[in-house]
Amino acid sequence: MKDKDFEELRLSRLFCFPLYSCSRMVIKMFSDLLEPLDLTYTQFLAMAALWESGSMSVRALGDKMTLDSGTLTPLLKKLEKKHLISRCRSAVDERMLIITATEESMALRKAARGIPEQVADSLGLDEWELQQLTMLLRKMMLAHGAG
Repeated sequence: MKDKDFEELRLSRLFCFPLYSCSRMVIKMFSDLLEPLDLTYTQFLAMAALWESGSMSVRALGDKMTLDSGTLTPLLKKLEKKHLISRCRSAVDERMLIITATEESMALRKAARGIPEQVADSLGLDEWELQQLTMLLRKMMLAHGAG
């Protein structure tokens, strides 16, 4: 078989490769900036969701972050150990676990405030390009029931 028969498998032709590579790059940028705050990237995303809503069920957070309970539970335990969240049973449905951002986490929120902008500024995209990229990524997520 000729190499032309496998042209679509060339790394330079695979759209998934730059997506994967850029994802790793952006996560690394965030991780480096979050390290002084003692937060991992995934912990930061969970906190961002909680800072936005104040509190939510574990299931709602898992759905929002597209994480299963096996991944989310250890993450939440670590955040609780750092006193950034509290967990309690819902008064309406005791099967439901509600997580809430603590007052301590609000100081961390202030410290994390400029991090997304720092990362965005380092990507080499202007504001319009960044908006377009975000729109396309969200469109992909929605097409597969995520986000």
